[in-house]
Amino acid sequence: MRALIFSFRFLPLYFIFFGSMAQEAIYLDDRRELFVDQYLIANLNKATIRMHQPVDMGKVLEFDRPWEGAFSAYVTIIEEDGLFRTYYRGVPTAGKDGNSAEVTCYAESRDGVHWRKPDLGIYEVNGSKENNVILANAAPVTHNFSPFLDSNPTAKPAEKFKALGGTSESGLVAFTSADGINWTRLQEEPVFSQGVFDSQNVAFWSESESQYVCYFRSWTGKGYKGFRSVSRTTSKDFVHWTEPEPMGFGDTPYEHLYTQQTSPYFRAPHIYLAIGARFMPDRQVVSDAEAEKLGVNPKYYNDCSDVFLMSSRGGNQYVRQFMESFIRPGIGLQNWVSRSNYPALNVVQTGETEMSIYVNQDYAQPSAHLRRYALRLDGFASLSAGYEGGEMISKPFIFEGEQLEVNYSTSAAGEIRIELLDGFGNKLPGYSMEEAQPVIGNEISRFVFWNNSSDVSDLAGNPVRMRVYLKDADLYSFRFK
Repeated sequence: MRALIFSFRFLPLYFIFFGSMAQEAIYLDDRRELFVDQYLIANLNKATIRMHQPVDMGKVLEFDRPWEGAFSAYVTIIEEDGLFRTYYRGVPTAGKDGNSAEVTCYAESRDGVHWRKPDLGIYEVNGSKENNVILANAAPVTHNFSPFLDSNPTAKPAEKFKALGGTSESGLVAFTSADGINWTRLQEEPVFSQGVFDSQNVAFWSESESQYVCYFRSWTGKGYKGFRSVSRTTSKDFVHWTEPEPMGFGDTPYEHLYTQQTSPYFRAPHIYLAIGARFMPDRQVVSDAEAEKLGVNPKYYNDCSDVFLMSSRGGNQYVRQFMESFIRPGIGLQNWVSRSNYPALNVVQTGETEMSIYVNQDYAQPSAHLRRYALRLDGFASLSAGYEGGEMISKPFIFEGEQLEVNYSTSAAGEIRIELLDGFGNKLPGYSMEEAQPVIGNEISRFVFWNNSSDVSDLAGNPVRMRVYLKDADLYSFRFK
């Protein structure tokens, strides 16, 4: 009886603490979580967050048509129901941004590897309509025309695809399309004008924020004396946009971010990945003689570029967890010229366990082309530990689901064990490290077991923490499913 009285006497205090914990806990629902930031991490002990480098899979698309050429750039990849579409600027000679020679080109593929350029017969270019041009005579929109597949559930069928393009002279002009090939200007005047725009300016419908977001070129400091940077604006209707906000980068140093290519990751759309081009002005690698031998335009070998990786979960902040290059320039001086190594917008799945990132290379050279790089699904970064072992303890979170699914890799000697704790960090009977079945192998999807059961539904809806022990292993993502 005394124990019962004691329990009820302190029950209100328990609910105060538990209620506070529930308010502080991160609500995951059944979303997949990656390790591109430390959003869920409370503590690391002998474990690290490791960025992984995509594997070069070779050339997939040459910019070899007369209206394409050495200065083709600003590529977008869109996948829908097994059809891959790519859009890019075609212009064979260097000129002022937004000049009349620039066109928007189109190619398509059924596997993301083998591409064809259909003769669309829409615009006459060089005296013929036998070409793959989907937009012409629309300067300066064709300088950086950047489309997306609109996932807004209220989007009109005739506006299934949307796009923005333009420079500071025109502002960002909006286009729409029902099929991704035939495009119509949404309105005569630009939809947004408060920016510099001399790069690829990207937009998409955000499921997590329930609005359109646009990330566009801006500059730090005054005029062009600072760094190329990124700002953001939002819209409910794709026509009326909010006052822009400059994006923050935490305490990382400023660098010239020529493109940012921010887009929702298709397996975790609440996480936006920015896989863009870092530009290093006046960092010359190629000599005059070497440039002449390569056939590089004289104005385009005084600088170099590579690919960076950062992320955002909405709002005006990026997390730049890695300052190191995500994709380094390849072997050969042709990769070390100005404005080469610029990644395309969007990551797409190209195999059962594979996703692809596309990068334009050999810029300002006769050999200009698009190249494919591959990663395992979710394989941008991992929670990792070596042979001596390490662990991570998460922040409190609340999930919905019945099983814990992991994407992971271990060595033959390695393993992963996962323990579920209550929100205060106390062991939960049935889900302890001692009861956890070792996870060994290399799989995109596997459920975690404790005492021969993977059922975690009793814990759903309550604050919990996750303790992950790794030995010579990587955990790429997890999800309560």
